[in-house]
Amino acid sequence: MPTLRDRLAAMSIVLPPLAGPFGAYVPVKRVGNLLYVAGQLPMKEGRLLSMGQVPSRASVAQAADAARQCVINALAAAGDSLEEIVGVVRIGVFVSSDDGFTQQPAVANGASELLIQIFGESGKHVRAAVGVNTLPLDASVEVEFIFECSAAS
Repeated sequence: MPTLRDRLAAMSIVLPPLAGPFGAYVPVKRVGNLLYVAGQLPMKEGRLLSMGQVPSRASVAQAADAARQCVINALAAAGDSLEEIVGVVRIGVFVSSDDGFTQQPAVANGASELLIQIFGESGKHVRAAVGVNTLPLDASVEVEFIFECSAAS
């Protein structure tokens, strides 16, 4: 059976080095068989993929692609626990939104669809997609994760 790293490689997904943390927190914490990953920004090669409010400064499609990058960054943050991840429990998607914008779920689908591609049926999860007025570093999207691991540590 292919490992998670094998599945990612088959999808041409390369995990970046872990960035941060940028404050007084840890990027990942395991409690029993749950792996909590702190909110991930859409950083790639040291820069944000999407900045500003949706849709005036970033399109829904750009923000959805950024949410996809947040998944990749979360898997990188998992570190030594990566191969123990067996599924996705929940994601929380925060979208920097213009007043009146209501398509946060369309942005969140960028993350959700990639998780299902990677994990199959066990990638299906519960989620919140929330509009906010601004995010750290002027990012368009931030995503937090709860993964299920194979065994309690």
